[in-house]
Amino acid sequence: MTARPWPRWRRRALAGLGGSAVLALLWLGAPLALRRLSVFRVRQLELVGVRNLAPDAVIAALRLEPGASVFGDTRLLADRVRGLAGVAEARVVRHLPAALTVELREVEPAALAPGPHGTRLVAVDGAGHALPFDPARSGLDLPIAASGDSGVAGVLALIQSVDPALFQTITAARRVARGDVLLEVGSRRVKVRRDAGPEVIRAVVLVAQDLAARGRSYVELDARFAGQVIVRRKATADGGGEGGA
Repeated sequence: MTARPWPRWRRRALAGLGGSAVLALLWLGAPLALRRLSVFRVRQLELVGVRNLAPDAVIAALRLEPGASVFGDTRLLADRVRGLAGVAEARVVRHLPAALTVELREVEPAALAPGPHGTRLVAVDGAGHALPFDPARSGLDLPIAASGDSGVAGVLALIQSVDPALFQTITAARRVARGDVLLEVGSRRVKVRRDAGPEVIRAVVLVAQDLAARGRSYVELDARFAGQVIVRRKATADGGGEGGA
């Protein structure tokens, strides 16, 4: 009894599956084979998004071995860069035949604050953590915080995200009574609670704009009270309470 030949569609399906399996093996095995070729050794590194970090520190974080190939594990390299202080996100992209691009996003600095021994100013993030940014080298233009207090730094980071224009006018910030935050904006002052939300910052900006439009002078805006911004013609003590229209 002779076996019946398989239908043509079945033979084509099996041939297709076999071809796909071969391609999959080649896809998985090719990087391992190509990694040994000298033409694919990394000879060029491009850094994208580096503004305040030292480029040498980013390159060192990659820990590339001599003769490293562009077909190395780019996810591992990105994880290494992501572990560097001051880096919020990173990825590594290969460009054949011999280049890698490191694309990163730095942690946004919120203020300059005294260092551990008070000898120099260091950049801090919104949580008050020191960042490995050299203010002298990168020319950081940030408010000066009296300390690396997380409440002060957090308020500054909030303002930076809600209203960058207001943030640029703040020259200094410090903690006052009950943990509230005092901001120096040129010759004027703004007081907010350390847990102030975006709506408080927007209210301060709107009041300041309205006063400017009406030509009204003031020296202090106090936004520590729910639903209102008190305008003062005379600055009060840091903990205090003298109000005025």
